[in-house]
Amino acid sequence: MRQFLDFEKPVAELENKIDELRQMTDPNGVNIAEETARLQEKAEKHLRSIYAKLTPWQKVQVARHAQRPHTQDYINALLTEFTPLAGDRLYADDKAIIGGIGRFDGMPVVVIGTERGSDLETRLAHNFGMARPEGYRKAQRLMKLAGRFNLPILTFIDTAGAWPGIDAEERGQAEAIARSIEVCLEAPVPLIATVIGEGGSGGAVALGAGDRVMMLEHAIYSVISPEACASILWRDPKQASTAAETLKLTAQDLYRLGLIDRIIPEPIGGAQRAPQEALDAVKQALGDELKELVPLAPARLKELRREKFLAMGRESLS
Repeated sequence: MRQFLDFEKPVAELENKIDELRQMTDPNGVNIAEETARLQEKAEKHLRSIYAKLTPWQKVQVARHAQRPHTQDYINALLTEFTPLAGDRLYADDKAIIGGIGRFDGMPVVVIGTERGSDLETRLAHNFGMARPEGYRKAQRLMKLAGRFNLPILTFIDTAGAWPGIDAEERGQAEAIARSIEVCLEAPVPLIATVIGEGGSGGAVALGAGDRVMMLEHAIYSVISPEACASILWRDPKQASTAAETLKLTAQDLYRLGLIDRIIPEPIGGAQRAPQEALDAVKQALGDELKELVPLAPARLKELRREKFLAMGRESLS
């Protein structure tokens, strides 16, 4: 069943009426097809109107929607001959980060992404997409493998942040994240990062320091969650909507600030309403970027990547 967000209630009511009409056995003279079409058109109009003016806080809710495609969905849809690779060769395998080798449009690539899970069982197995140090060390291992065999790297980001538990801190969480960012920046092959849902804190940046950073239209990317920001600044998590506005965490804000390179359009109503359309849009964007990056020599890739990140914030300071 489709899950509706609070601000989608007018659409939910209309779609429930449409479902009721379709199940009617005694129409009592009502032209079901005509009435259904009228209500469907009205629902689509409402949906367009709502999504044309989403607030940052509403975008946060869309980005976190449980029915959005996850990293595993992108792997299944975009790659062939995918072989998962597990473990950091140091401590354990962290299922919050998944990855492996596959073919994208026939081209061998390494894929790494945070996976939240789609139901209670898989969410628990993947720790809700919040990785421990061994997850980031696994990511480093796969990125180094990609460099050794000259394979482009595709990363998919969807996490509230790195796991904040004592066990993670004991095993060097901060060092693992910092080292992952370093390995991203030093990769001798193209690295394209795509924020598909929520990009939270260092847990997201660890996979996001790429030649191209793309975001889905209703994804978010921020140093801290709105709730945590509100708790720190106003000591009131109910101020999350105000924090979301202040953080400039939407794809549109970040593109305007020059912090990301591309916004990938989503279907009306978000990727959760038409997952295949979202998957196709991401595939098209990845193909476009790979065509530009693959021909570049390793030294040129590193040079451009360095310039890209050093340039961030210069305009606002001048």
